[in-house]
Amino acid sequence: MDLTSTTTLADVKAVLVEVLGIEERAESLDGATPLLGSLPELDSMAVLEVVAALEQRFGITIDDDDVTAEVFETLGTLAAFVDGKLS
Repeated sequence: MDLTSTTTLADVKAVLVEVLGIEERAESLDGATPLLGSLPELDSMAVLEVVAALEQRFGITIDDDDVTAEVFETLGTLAAFVDGKLS
């Protein structure tokens, strides 16, 4: 993982922690942390809030078709997706 990806991972993690209100578990989250189906706080409404927060934080546009189970599989896949939007 290059420096940009590491920074993106940290920023995406910060967005998730803030939107989901899971500050107490922030230290345990890493690129391999499963998201959908594993974080009870990440329901369908929270996914929409996370998408909106990512768009605002990174200045990107995320299309409805981009919001898939594969993108939200792990923190790492979500960060890689954001990285791809930034390039």
